[in-house]
Amino acid sequence: MALLKRINPFLKSNNDTGFSTSTSIVGGRFINKDGSFNVRKDGIPFWKRISIYHTMLNMPRWKFITVVVVFFHLINLLYTSIYLLIGPQQFTGMISGTELQVFKELYFFSTETFTTVGYGRVNPVGDAANLVASIEAMTGFLSFAIATGLIYGRFSKPKAYLLFSEHALISPYQEKTALMLRLAPYKDDHTLTSVEVTVNIGMQVQENEKPVYKFYTLPLERKHVDSLPMSWTVVHPIDEHSPLYELSVDDIKLADLEIYVSIRGFDDVYSNIVLQRTSYTYEEIIYNAKFTIMSKESEDGNTTILELDKLNEYRKL
Repeated sequence: MALLKRINPFLKSNNDTGFSTSTSIVGGRFINKDGSFNVRKDGIPFWKRISIYHTMLNMPRWKFITVVVVFFHLINLLYTSIYLLIGPQQFTGMISGTELQVFKELYFFSTETFTTVGYGRVNPVGDAANLVASIEAMTGFLSFAIATGLIYGRFSKPKAYLLFSEHALISPYQEKTALMLRLAPYKDDHTLTSVEVTVNIGMQVQENEKPVYKFYTLPLERKHVDSLPMSWTVVHPIDEHSPLYELSVDDIKLADLEIYVSIRGFDDVYSNIVLQRTSYTYEEIIYNAKFTIMSKESEDGNTTILELDKLNEYRKL
């Protein structure tokens, strides 16, 4: 298959991306929209591949809360089942009669023991019940110590808090064209400083009569800003030194082109360097379009308003 015969053979490719150049082992996009790498690892057992701590730190908030709540109920159901096997006669202070009432009394006794609340009406009197209750109390305070560490880790983990435009645009620029994408910080009182952006593209080209992936770092109009309180439109001028020079919509589709973006900056809140990534496939590149303005002056003229809901807005030319 002949690919992109018009590409400049003298362009210097980037061989340090960490991605494979073979077209036979690349499936889908290189980087997902959320910045994670589109790689699945097999060949060793699941429990060796997974890190529970990092998984819990990085999972969405609703999933984290769900896991904590489900774990709390399941562990108490487990101990309730053990207490039922031991027998309700191992406990004193129970005022229920039916099996359901016994189950509820033992379940809530389990939750009180697990959380070390211990209201005191129902008490274990048998040796087996006391032994299990002591193990449950130890399990409880260890679990809450782990949960506290995870919650602290999630709150204290440095994050860039950036939004990227859904599409990259090919727009008119200084009597030629340019690739443009837009990003903006979305947290109040949270501004990055010494911000740097790197934009690379991966594309399938023909080399020695075989299709391979080549990677290029795109030169940008500006790759560094001192601070990022507002939106930033990242611009790559398309000229004879660009791997996108004279490529049509059909060309970038044939090349399975993907743009991946990396942002690094210093976060004053965390006093740390933060990083965020995203990518755009050829399907997410819009030709002959221009971003609309997403900032305006307040009514009193004293404040600039950044309209984040307009981050993705563009108009066709």
